[in-house]
Amino acid sequence: METTIAFIVLALALLFSALKILPEYERAVVFLLGKFYRIKGPGLIVIIPGIQNMIRVSLRTVVMDVPPQDIITKDNVTVRVNAVVYFRVIDPRRAIIEVEDFLFATSQLSQTTLRSILGQSSLDDLLSNRDTINSQLRAVIDEQTEPWGIKVSNVEVKNVDLPQEMQRALAKQAEAERERRAKVIKAQGEFEAAQKVGEAADIIGAHPPALQLRFLQTLQDVSTTDKNTTTFFPIPIELFEPFRKFNEGQKDKKD
Repeated sequence: METTIAFIVLALALLFSALKILPEYERAVVFLLGKFYRIKGPGLIVIIPGIQNMIRVSLRTVVMDVPPQDIITKDNVTVRVNAVVYFRVIDPRRAIIEVEDFLFATSQLSQTTLRSILGQSSLDDLLSNRDTINSQLRAVIDEQTEPWGIKVSNVEVKNVDLPQEMQRALAKQAEAERERRAKVIKAQGEFEAAQKVGEAADIIGAHPPALQLRFLQTLQDVSTTDKNTTTFFPIPIELFEPFRKFNEGQKDKKD
């Protein structure tokens, strides 16, 4: 009787140890006597104890931080850069069989690729063309991880730490650029103002009465100023024309 109970308990233990439940985001890479057998899951699966063994593989996107790397750019500037890599396993079989530890391998590959790609870029490209560099990093890492059954969806350069002297140099450069723009805007304004003044002078020259009207308007503006004690009497310029001609005649006689 005791032997029968022990046998039933052992059978139940083996049965429960053979039953495995995998969530929707996991797959089981099953080996039969050391050889690859098949991919199982999700849900309830059966693994024969002692004959089969399995390795769980998550199919969710992995967000991996790339540790900060000291990089010398193409224009010989030393910067410290870190990044983040987004990838997921699309072939559990290759992720287990083709590489010993796909997480560690992807991390090391990301570090070396980051140093290689950024070392071929200038500092200006690193600061202004971030999207292009991210695309290059993603393409290179994805190509090299493809034999491992891994798909890299995105790579983002996070922080670019510059030396203090380089930060001061960039600040001076930005200040000089702002001063240049201010001078250009001021010169453009003066140029446009001079154009308008020239156009106004042409119009007044073509219409002499307009000068008198402008003169009268100026007198009105001056007379309405507060605490003004000066009185202006407008005299037409044409009144001085006979005197000018008389002076020119006297000069001609002397000659």
